[in-house]
Amino acid sequence: MIDWSKIYSPYKLVFISLVCALFVIYPEVTWIPWELSKLEESKRVGYIAFFVFRYGFYAALIFLLIKLNLQKLKTPSFKIRLGYNALITISAYVLYGLISFLIYSKVRHFGSLVLFQFLIMCLLTTFTGYIFFLYKEQKKKEQEIEQLKIENLQSRYDALTNQINPHFFFNSLNGLTSLIRKKDNEVTLTYVNKLSDVFRYILQSDKKGLVTLGEELEFVDAFRYMMEVRFANKLVYHIEMDPKRLSYKIPVLSILPLLDNIVVHNMIDSDHKMEIRIWLNEAQELVVSNPIYPKLSSPVTNGTGLKNLENRFSLLMNKQIRIENDGVTFLVYLPLI
Repeated sequence: MIDWSKIYSPYKLVFISLVCALFVIYPEVTWIPWELSKLEESKRVGYIAFFVFRYGFYAALIFLLIKLNLQKLKTPSFKIRLGYNALITISAYVLYGLISFLIYSKVRHFGSLVLFQFLIMCLLTTFTGYIFFLYKEQKKKEQEIEQLKIENLQSRYDALTNQINPHFFFNSLNGLTSLIRKKDNEVTLTYVNKLSDVFRYILQSDKKGLVTLGEELEFVDAFRYMMEVRFANKLVYHIEMDPKRLSYKIPVLSILPLLDNIVVHNMIDSDHKMEIRIWLNEAQELVVSNPIYPKLSSPVTNGTGLKNLENRFSLLMNKQIRIENDGVTFLVYLPLI
């Protein structure tokens, strides 16, 4: 957000006014030595004093016009802006004539040159104000567009995240149903506690974009217990992680769809034991791999898991995940920051 108050700083406006006034009156500055050489000694001080007054008058008028154009006039019409500036400039021109007449008892420095200088001041401040108005409006539109982009990205991200929860929810209930049927109360209670930890993390995820790898792996630990209980000794996890790398960032709930995807698309039984490995490679990517044991019949799934994950990495990190499938092992590479 641009701080317009700094641009409108009185000190800056005074400096700009002094520079512009010097630009307007500069041709006469070069005449001062010649003018002074023609005047009597007693009149030179008065001439210099009146020249200083003119310079100050011009600077004050420019300051007033610039302040009016930058802070007061909000109209997009150049003609209306020019009209306001012309009225003020004409009034200032008349005032300058009265002061000049009172000082010299006749109108001096009030001819075509001075009229041209007032015209220049009017046009200069009008163009300056109009150009700055257009610049300000352009910046405002850019900020609004940027805000809309952010809101759109957030909405898209929220929608993608929300698609994860129903998919995971039903799989978790299936595991809980299986335990209840076995009537193992102690394991069921622990399973419910871990499920509570998992859902707490999921519910809090809507307030997060990126989390540390350490946070994500803590969530995986709770999820791992649930899966190991559900599949007995037929599913095991191997997590190899350097503790120094746990501060790396990753989109929240990045690992869940991968683990869920493994369960949905593979047979896991006594003949097809599933070993899931999670580690960091030399390219500082989080790698999740598993052997491929395709189910005999296609699983019932909406197919949003990996697609959602790809979209979230694109939205939050502007990076792409990589997937490798050689028919034997399925690997997913998640970039970290």
